[in-house]
Amino acid sequence: MQHSALLNVMIAAARKAARTLKRDFGEVENLQVSLKGPGNFVTAADRKAEETLKAELAKARPGYGFLGEESGSHAGTDTTHTWIVDPLDGTTNFLHGIPQFAISIGLERSGTIVAGVIYNPITDELFVAERGKGAFLNDKRLRVAARKRLADSVIACGLPHLGRGDLDLGLRELSAVQDKVAGLRRFGAAALDMAFVAAGRLDGYWERNISPWDIAAGIIILREAGGFVTDIDGADAMFTKKHVVAGNETIQRELQRLLKAAG
Repeated sequence: MQHSALLNVMIAAARKAARTLKRDFGEVENLQVSLKGPGNFVTAADRKAEETLKAELAKARPGYGFLGEESGSHAGTDTTHTWIVDPLDGTTNFLHGIPQFAISIGLERSGTIVAGVIYNPITDELFVAERGKGAFLNDKRLRVAARKRLADSVIACGLPHLGRGDLDLGLRELSAVQDKVAGLRRFGAAALDMAFVAAGRLDGYWERNISPWDIAAGIIILREAGGFVTDIDGADAMFTKKHVVAGNETIQRELQRLLKAAG
């Protein structure tokens, strides 16, 4: 299908960064059995991917600002546009040789996410969306699942872990949700969790302690697939509150209700 010039820029940048990530992932699989382990190697791969994305996006749109997980925030001469980039969402998966990770690129215009790309180099699945133009997976139109009952739904979540998150709150939220749903999943890559909801593979998703670069592209892809995305309080402050809940209209609302009660 035909993409806009803007989306083509984003896709080209993601594919270029993906080439080195894919090669590095093969090296990580070899490093798993070494005594030293792949930790330092993965950190370098992460930074290298972000440098590629930053350079490619700046070449095409030199005035835009940039917010990246590795390099932080950089203002542009065009103050209305900012790239929000995670070069390797699912770093822990990558580190362990698990092929569930993605490059995530969102574009914010005057405070609204207007375009997004999420790309898994291992599966070659490319999720894209532009505001008002729909969401697509490898050129196939996406729609969220139509299930209306939590009891029929499979829900993804993030979980607190060593050094990050409120374990007690996490346990309360799990307890509130897990006996109401058909299944819970913890895949470890927020961008792909949101893309999977957009594709109807998952019915809902929530997570706390999340950063803008984890969810920026996912927000527009999910909304363009007919989904609903808010913070857990029901507002549009996911970036500042650092939590998110998503699904179709019914499942998102039911999840939000359970999580607010648990919190």
